[in-house]
Amino acid sequence: MKLKTLSKLGMALGLGFMLAACSGGDSGSSSGKNSDSKEVNLAYVEWDTEIASTNVVGQVLEDLGYDVTLTPLDNAIMWEAVSKGEADGMVAAWLPHTHASQYEKYKADLDELGENLAGAKIGLVVPSYMDVNSIEDLSNEADHTITGIEPGAGITAATEKALEEYDNLADWNFITSSSGAMTTALSKALKDKEEIIVTGWSPHWKFAKYDLKYLEDPKGVYGGEETINTFVRKGLKEDLPDVYSVLDNFHWTAEDLESVMLEVMDGKDPKDAAKEWVDANPDKVAEWTKDVKK
Repeated sequence: MKLKTLSKLGMALGLGFMLAACSGGDSGSSSGKNSDSKEVNLAYVEWDTEIASTNVVGQVLEDLGYDVTLTPLDNAIMWEAVSKGEADGMVAAWLPHTHASQYEKYKADLDELGENLAGAKIGLVVPSYMDVNSIEDLSNEADHTITGIEPGAGITAATEKALEEYDNLADWNFITSSSGAMTTALSKALKDKEEIIVTGWSPHWKFAKYDLKYLEDPKGVYGGEETINTFVRKGLKEDLPDVYSVLDNFHWTAEDLESVMLEVMDGKDPKDAAKEWVDANPDKVAEWTKDVKK
């Protein structure tokens, strides 16, 4: 079996065209697969958390004999792909705040399997050496600049709202880029002991590697505790019951997730890091696969 990872070419060529091989070319919410099929397509957004979790789940399914495709997509397209049955599922939905708009738009066309990780959080993050503890304390730090990630991310929308809600941020700049570019900028600033303010979320390897802190959010713009959740296409339970059961049972901790992310951050291929974690945690994997019939 071979784990295949596709690129974002589908955003240029069209979602349906890219995923046609995985969805049998059907439109609508059913992929047309049956219980004898061994092809599984998992969609994800290219955040460090989701790269780690999707590769781990993909490895578990591959070990069960499935031909697994991991498809990285823009956040909104990921939700759309699963809702249309063009991908089988995702373990990458942050609720109730980060993906609130996508959830409202697509929830009727999805099967919701619940949380796979609790205790997630989003907000503005700074190095602990910075003498600021609340968003309301910000004045002229970091050249009045917040360094963010992709324009389509929920945390990006929350930060744009923060610029409107907090009067002291009225003349601040917000630079969007990518998750990788944000962590590169953060690493450089920490190395040089410079001021930097980034959009951050946890679990994330940066909290294990660096001494960081969230800024307090007295206006509650970033919401409270988040969970990461699993959603699958309509009909997956009937078409691929064993895949459905694994996704339904999938649940792990922030420590589990961060351990895989750290390996990837240190240069290990995500598939190799996932395989090592799966091999080292047979008891947890057994809980996820306990209802597999064949």
